[in-house]
Parts: sequence; structure tokens; C-alpha cells
Amino acid sequence: MLDVRRLRLLCDLAQLGTIAAVAKSHTYTPSAVSQQLAALEREAGVRLLERTGRRVVLTPAGHLLVRHGEQVLAALEGARAAMATAGGELSGPLRIGAFPSAVRTLLPGALVTLGRDHPGLELMVTELDPVAVPEALRERRLDVALVHDYDIMPVEPDQALDAVPLLEETVFLAVPAEGFAEAGGDPVGATRDRAWIAGSPGTACHAVTLQVCRTAGFTPRVRHHADDFAAVLALVAAGLGVSLVPQLATAQPPAGVVLVPLATRRRTRVTYRRGAAAHPAVAACVTALRSATADHLGE
Repeated sequence: MLDVRRLRLLCDLAQLGTIAAVAKSHTYTPSAVSQQLAALEREAGVRLLERTGRRVVLTPAGHLLVRHGEQVLAALEGARAAMATAGGELSGPLRIGAFPSAVRTLLPGALVTLGRDHPGLELMVTELDPVAVPEALRERRLDVALVHDYDIMPVEPDQALDAVPLLEETVFLAVPAEGFAEAGGDPVGATRDRAWIAGSPGTACHAVTLQVCRTAGFTPRVRHHADDFAAVLALVAAGLGVSLVPQLATAQPPAGVVLVPLATRRRTRVTYRRGAAAHPAVAACVTALRSATADHLGE
């Protein structure tokens, strides 16, 4: 019989790419992970891994077992959901992750609704970049999370996760009002000689800034890094650069900032582990987030 915990390690290896990364995510040693995967090979009766240089990669049989393994893990998640439904009143921890602009705008209303309708839930919020969400969900450090991508940089779906769309918003080019002039049909191209403000390297916001500028035909001269859009807009207002800012962060821009709408869109989704959609706490969270989003947008 295949050990489910070892199966999870194999699925994580397929997603994370290295034994070292799997070990870090589970707080194991790489040696311990290797031993568990070797035991899984013995249980499966076929080779699941092979070395190519210094890396370990999955064999065709390994990839096949990962596909089945994801289905097994999703079925277990579905079983947890069914047991939670049978248990009656919702109670226990519900760990929610979200990116900063959603924490400030969408999450407070959703948390108030969840606390009112399901007082037995222990609501816990973690602010983090969408890049870090899949690992946090797989490791069960989160139960539900808000993630986003951009239409010009779609993110490949994680086979261990499911998601439902929540919001699509305009992305604006934020520029200092002083010296601003309407720029024909290419407002981004008109900033090629300006300093830019972008998110920290490795974040989705940093990556999309580079992509938007490259599409306009240049590499931005990033002078400042900031992940809080209030700080970004303050820097723009001070004349220290230009930046991309999504609609959620533009409700009260400071004086001295002009917001130019772009064709680029940011798309927000609610994501959770495969099989967890029917979990009553997850379903309640999705409903509350949809209601809070509609209220925020005035719909």
C-alpha cells in the first residue's frame, strides 16, 4: 500500500523541483526526504526518480503517480470537507492569506461577515505575496487565500489547488502631476526615460512592471522598491518616479498623482486545496469575500 505522506512528498517534488525545497517546506532534512521517496519507490515497485547531473527528476512512472497522487490528496481533502459538513456548526481555525491591497480593502468586510455568521470560527489572517500562496496552501499553513495574476502574465495553475474568480480590475500608470502631459496612445512608452518604482524582486508586481515596460519596448530604470501601494503613491506624488498601481489601491490617491488607465488587467481569485471547495468554512469564506467585493465596488 502506498503511504499518503510519502505520496505528498512526491507531489511536492513535482511542484517545487528539488529535494532541498521539499525538505525546507516540510522542515525535514534532504536526507530524510530522500529516504521517504526511496521507500515510496519500494512500495510502488517501479523507479519514480532518476538523476540527471546533480538534480533528481521524475521518471514517466513518477509523473503518472503524481497525477494519481493529486487525485488521492484531493479526495482526502473532500473527505475532510464532508466530515466538517456532518459536524454541524462551523468551528475551529480558518487560516486566510491575502496580498496587501486586498487585506486593506476586501478582507475586513468579509471577516466581519464571517465572525457574525459563524462565531465559532477562529479567523486568522496572513499577509503575503501571491507567489508564496501555493506552498502555504500545500503545507496547510493556509486554508483559503486570495491570489492575483495579470492578463499579460498569466500564472500556470497549480495541480494541487482549485480557484474561483473574484475580481478583475484596471491597472493604472501612476505619474507625478507636475510636468505630466497626455501621451498619445502609449503612456508607458512615454516613461522610458523616467525612474520607476516597482515591487520587491520576486514579487508578481515586480515581474509585471518589467513585462509591461518590455512590451512597450524598453527596460525600466527601477530606482525604488516598495510593496505597499500607499508608499508607492507617496513616492510618485513626491516626483520620485512612476509606477503601476491596481484599482484596489487607487481609492484615495494623494494630491500630485495622475492615474492613467492601461489596457492591462489584474485578476484576483480565491484559491484553496483541491477537494476543499465543499468544506463549509471554505464555502462560507468564498461567499463572504464575494459579498465584500461587491460592497467595495458599490455593486
